[in-house]
Amino acid sequence: MKIRLFNIDDDFDVIKTWITDERTHMMWCANLVPYPLEKEKLRNFLSEIAVKFGDSPFVAVDDEGHVVGFYCYSLNHETHEGMLKFVMVDASVRGKGIGKEMIKLAVRNAFSDPEVIAVQLNVFPENSRAKRCYEGVGFTERQNTLDAFKYKDESWGRCNMLIKR
Repeated sequence: MKIRLFNIDDDFDVIKTWITDERTHMMWCANLVPYPLEKEKLRNFLSEIAVKFGDSPFVAVDDEGHVVGFYCYSLNHETHEGMLKFVMVDASVRGKGIGKEMIKLAVRNAFSDPEVIAVQLNVFPENSRAKRCYEGVGFTERQNTLDAFKYKDESWGRCNMLIKR
């Protein structure tokens, strides 16, 4: 597996198939990108977070050249913490270690910058598979917020997780 920058014109048609329903979409982006996922709306959102937070989007590519994962990354220069956001893995390869491998590479890439002392991410605890994946890489819970997000008749918490250099 390798990590490369996301190219919306080449990669969008692949990643849009990974979100098959509104609830999965909300788990991925907490409604920050409108559902259903559309190319121009994603392009605009990625441009906004690049300006606002310095986010860069990446994809994970398997050994056959297929895009199998997506995430955004930014660095907070005040706290020296990197942040992974909008992590998503192709549904057809979930449960096969792809997500864990992608997150390990993302963390390794972040720590290649000597300024980075830790990497954080947020996950809904209700997304137990994702949370277990992050724990398997070495992330630990730093803070939990109850009822951080409402989706229809559900209320989801927010778990901030951290891995240190």
